[in-house]
Amino acid sequence: MSNADLTSLLLVLLLLVGLAQLLGYLFTRLRQPKVVGEILAGIVLGPALLGRIKFGQTSFADLSNHHAVVLNFVYWLGLLLLMFLSGAETRELFTREERREVSWLAIVGTGIPFILGLVLGPLLVGPAIEGPNSSRFSLVIILAVGVAVTSVPVISKIFSDLHILNTRFARLVLGVAVLEDIVLWAALAVATALAGKAALNARHMAYHLVATIGFFVFGLTLLPRLVKRLNKAKINVIAKHAPITYAIAVLFAYCVLAGALDVSMVFAAFLAGFAVVHKKRRLFADALEAIGKVSFAFFVPVYFAIVGLKLDIAKGFSWRMLLAFLLGSCVVKILSVSLAGRMAGFRGLELINLAITTNARGGPGIVLASVAYDAGIINATFYTTLVLAAVLTSQFAGAWLDYVIRKGWPLLRESAPTGQQNVAVIETT
Repeated sequence: MSNADLTSLLLVLLLLVGLAQLLGYLFTRLRQPKVVGEILAGIVLGPALLGRIKFGQTSFADLSNHHAVVLNFVYWLGLLLLMFLSGAETRELFTREERREVSWLAIVGTGIPFILGLVLGPLLVGPAIEGPNSSRFSLVIILAVGVAVTSVPVISKIFSDLHILNTRFARLVLGVAVLEDIVLWAALAVATALAGKAALNARHMAYHLVATIGFFVFGLTLLPRLVKRLNKAKINVIAKHAPITYAIAVLFAYCVLAGALDVSMVFAAFLAGFAVVHKKRRLFADALEAIGKVSFAFFVPVYFAIVGLKLDIAKGFSWRMLLAFLLGSCVVKILSVSLAGRMAGFRGLELINLAITTNARGGPGIVLASVAYDAGIINATFYTTLVLAAVLTSQFAGAWLDYVIRKGWPLLRESAPTGQQNVAVIETT
C-alpha cells in the first residue's frame, strides 16, 4: 500500500467514525437510538448524498470503492466485536425459568409471520420486486424472512446504549432473536441456492442446517465448559498475563471453527462472548471492559456507518412499496408476538414492549437485503425497501424503550410469569 493509498484510507475511516459519533451524539440528545445516527452517517456519506461530490478529481464514493476490501474487513470486525460483547453481557441466554417464554415467543411470534409469508408470498411477489436471478420460491422465502426477522446486532446495541443488556427483558429478546437468526441464515442459504436454479441441492442444504444447529447447541453447552477449563489451566499463561489477547483469541477461534463448518460467524462471535464469561464475568472483567471501550469508540460505529454507506437510495425507491411492506410486516409481527406473549403469560405493557422490540429488523434485515440483492433475487427497489424498513423499525423500537425507561415503567414484571423468582425490572439509570 502506497503512502497515497494509506492516506486516503485513513481519511475514509476518519470521516466514517467522526460523522458516526457526531450524528450518534445528536440522536442521543434527541432521545433517539444512537445506532440510527451512526447508520445515517453512512447514508449521508453514501452515493445518494455527499458521496458523489468531487474533491479535486475524486469523491468519497470513489475512495470507499477503492478501499472496499479493507472497509469490508473493518465492517465484519465491528460486527463480530459487537456480537462478542453482547454474548459476554448475556450470561444467561436460556435460563431454565425463561425457556418456556423464549419458546413461545420464538415459535409463535416468529412462526406465524414466517408461515404467513410463505403462504401469501406467491400472491404478493412479482416483477415489481424480482431480480435477474430470482425464482418464485426464492422470492417467497426472502419475503417471509423479511417479515419475521428480528435484529440481534442493532437490538444489542440499543440495549447496551440504554444500559439494560443484563436484564431479563434483554435475555428474552436476544434469546428469541438468536433462534430466529438460525432460521434466517438457513432460509437465506436455501434462497440463494435456488437463485437462478430449477432444483435444490438437498445434501448441501441439509448439511448447512445440521451444522448450524449443531454448532449452536455445542456453543451453549460443551464449548463453554471447555473454555472454562482453559481459563483456569496453569499452562494457560496468556489468559493470566494477557487477558485481552486471550479473549480476542477465543473470539477468533470460534469464528475460524464456524467458518470451517460453513456456519455464520455472527453466531460464533455471540457464543464466544458467552463462553468467555460463562457466569463468571469477573475473571475477564477488565479485559472485556477494555475491548468494549475500543470497540464502541471505533469499530462498532464504523460498522453501522458502513451499513448506511451500502445503501444507495438513488438506485431505486418506492414510497408505495415501502409503506405497504412496512405496514403489513409490522402488523403481522406485532400481533404474532403479542399472541405469543399472552401464551407465555405476559400482559399489558409487557406485550407492547416485547412486540415493538422484536419488530426491530436492524442488522439482519439489512444483511437479508444485501445478500438477496447481491444474489440477484430482488431488485434495487425492494432492496431499498428492506433496508429502510430495517432502519425505521429499529429506530422506533429504540425510541419506545427509551420512553419507557424515562417514564420509570418496568419492561417486565419483577417475577417471571410462571411465578418463579427472577429479576426483571430494568435499570433506570
